[in-house]
Amino acid sequence: MASHSIHEPVPITKSLDLVYEAASLPNQQKRWDTLRSRFFKLYGKNPDFVARSPGRVNIIGEHIDYSLYEVLPMAIEADVIIAIATSASQEAQVSISNVNNQKFKSSEFTIPANGELDIDASAHEWTNYFKAGLKGALALIKAGDASATPRSMSVLIDGNVPSGGGLSSSAAFVCASALAVLHANRPAPVSKKELVELAIVSERAVGVNSGGMDQAASVFSLRGDAVSVSFSPELHAEPIAFPATDPPITFMIAQSFVAADKHVTAPECYNLRVVECTLAAEVVAAHLGLQLESDSAPLSQSLRGLQNAYFHSSHAPPESTRWNVEEKLTHLVHLVEETLTNKAGYNRQEIASALNIPVPALESRYMTKFPVRASHFLLRQRALHVFREAIRVTRFKALLQTPPADDGHDALLRRLGALMNETQTSCREVYECSCPELDELCAIAREAGAYGSRLTGAGWGGCTVHLVPMGKVQAVRAAWEERYYRVKFPGISDERLAEAVVASEPGQGSVM
Repeated sequence: MASHSIHEPVPITKSLDLVYEAASLPNQQKRWDTLRSRFFKLYGKNPDFVARSPGRVNIIGEHIDYSLYEVLPMAIEADVIIAIATSASQEAQVSISNVNNQKFKSSEFTIPANGELDIDASAHEWTNYFKAGLKGALALIKAGDASATPRSMSVLIDGNVPSGGGLSSSAAFVCASALAVLHANRPAPVSKKELVELAIVSERAVGVNSGGMDQAASVFSLRGDAVSVSFSPELHAEPIAFPATDPPITFMIAQSFVAADKHVTAPECYNLRVVECTLAAEVVAAHLGLQLESDSAPLSQSLRGLQNAYFHSSHAPPESTRWNVEEKLTHLVHLVEETLTNKAGYNRQEIASALNIPVPALESRYMTKFPVRASHFLLRQRALHVFREAIRVTRFKALLQTPPADDGHDALLRRLGALMNETQTSCREVYECSCPELDELCAIAREAGAYGSRLTGAGWGGCTVHLVPMGKVQAVRAAWEERYYRVKFPGISDERLAEAVVASEPGQGSVM
């Protein structure tokens, strides 16, 4: 396991060997050379530097980061790279282009002297992601030096993280943008923790209640390791090495090709789940007469905050002071089952009454910053998923860190896979963030030899991740091609098929 501190600076390298696997280097070198040559052709000068942040796949811990529970993602090789050249001028201008200029049109805009850019979250412009990183970075710089003025920037972007594929293309874009703007406008090194905290808040400017896992995985990851990310009492990350096994641990990522742009569907999907989890915490706390402290969750209260308040209150059993993490979470599962008894969901009036506030105040507090569309809120189901998924993360991490000595490698992999399968069941039946295509990909993979299969990312489309023994990789790939891709997309090209499935090792996080 590589040494790691979340406070260390984002690494600066002149060699792509740090970033990419040997097999990918020739194609990646060509890609980076193309970025630089296109930059010179477009702007008549070379870029000062290139900032890079990758996408991620979440191994386990789905939809619990914004409730401030630990997750276990890893970076992937697909990434966003941003070439920038800066200049001093009286009025800061940004010229921004994309290598794929047929799909993503070039534009220019002026940066106000105070750095306060207006970002219309309802307009799904590709440049909004750069503006989000820019706005957050400039605010951070201003906080440290009120006299700082932004520099003009010429920008060229290339990204190969599939949009809407569940691999966090938006977080990769915002992280790379914030990193680029910080480096361009401030001489100090950019710390990883500073970049993650900045990017988490920045992505909320494009209309999503981001929890923090995506940004943490994009920035903190080290090649060869997963990264354990926790959010309470503060942001923390540590690399988690995979034990040497025979067969080796291999993860496969399969795209459903069902677009899942959480920025578009947020009011009925992603943001709604954030609101439901927040309200679940508030309603249980109100029932017990507990006051939740403000925390770093998107709406400032969380189920982790409920846990903290409960176990510091007189409601907690005296013996709970000796309980471990899993025992506390199991107790919270029972508490939710006893308290949130309405399985059909709660309407606005019922929730407002439980919180002793009028409905307009409820809507203003919880449903205005990030609008939602729902008549009933399934508080019980969402809270149960979060607490049970947090238990699964705890068990998965323990198996990686202390593999059972007497069970053998196959038994270890089966136990890890079983936890992933449980997550998929919960995402489908309790959190309701799966879809038939994701369920089908998981079922096919398991039948072909995968130990564990589950959706990854926000869900409602996008990607699946699978723990597969090395000897079954080709069998799983062939089963998907025959039973999913050739059936649902009869004219699919070989190139598209190659993009659909990736066997991935944990990748490197942000670099410059």
